[in-house]
Amino acid sequence: MKFAVDKHEKYVVIKLKESKFTNNNTPKLKSEFILLNAEGYHNIVLDLSAVKECNDSQDLSSLLVGDRLCKNTQGLFIVTGVNNTVAKILEMSNLDQSLTIVKRLVEATDLIFMDEIEKELLGRVERD
Repeated sequence: MKFAVDKHEKYVVIKLKESKFTNNNTPKLKSEFILLNAEGYHNIVLDLSAVKECNDSQDLSSLLVGDRLCKNTQGLFIVTGVNNTVAKILEMSNLDQSLTIVKRLVEATDLIFMDEIEKELLGRVERD
């Protein structure tokens, strides 16, 4: 699977560069989630704007790996750029109930920064 990784201080963006999301190309994506999490990235944004086709909800189940890794480290896994075809499959498989999905990348980064600020404020209150 071809993708670009854009690392930032508080999060990383993975932008898929393939038009099809299939069982043949998702193992590499799962591996990347694991690697990034091991590197200390607890907030991952997955940009699916290039993906035009997905035929099976099993293919999208790889997203649950990223979501679980981020949640286990008190981070966020956010999916953005979902087209209508992929959105329908996410809904049919109820993955839309488990995943955080936003329309645009800027919304995803806003969510991450709000979450980080909230954690920082709560950490200070608990220490006082």
